Amino acid sequence: MVSAPSEHETFDGLPVTDKAARTAFAHPSERVAARILDFYHVRWEYEPTTFPIEWDSRGNVIASFAPDFYLPDYDLYLELTTMSQKLVTKKNRKVRRLKELYPEVKILLLYQKDFKKLLFKFGIPGREMPHEEGGGVAPDEGLGPSEGRMP
Repeated sequence: MVSAPSEHETFDGLPVTDKAARTAFAHPSERVAARILDFYHVRWEYEPTTFPIEWDSRGNVIASFAPDFYLPDYDLYLELTTMSQKLVTKKNRKVRRLKELYPEVKILLLYQKDFKKLLFKFGIPGREMPHEEGGGVAPDEGLGPSEGRMP
């Protein structure tokens, strides 16, 4: 039986569960993605698995990839990238390599345009983040739902 997530607080109409509040996300967009998953009662785990994807000649791991979310009910990994399309080449390469090495792993890559659509759907204002703050698109929690909407 799946129980409803307990709500920690709310803003923009989305719940912030205890789990989402306690998780240290690498990027603000991941926190919003977790809130949207919680809203739909989709169980998630944050970066539960790191997959080695490249080794040196001695067999030491020199590159790995940890998808942002694992959705156990769907046996699906979810990777969110909010960088502009021209900057996602490295991420695409990692996902492609993961699929080559671990064909049994299901992964879905959400791009900036997908994330913008989610922000728009939920009325969450977004903003472009400067490179020194991680870049990409993030929710602007300082704005009200009707301010700063992204197209």
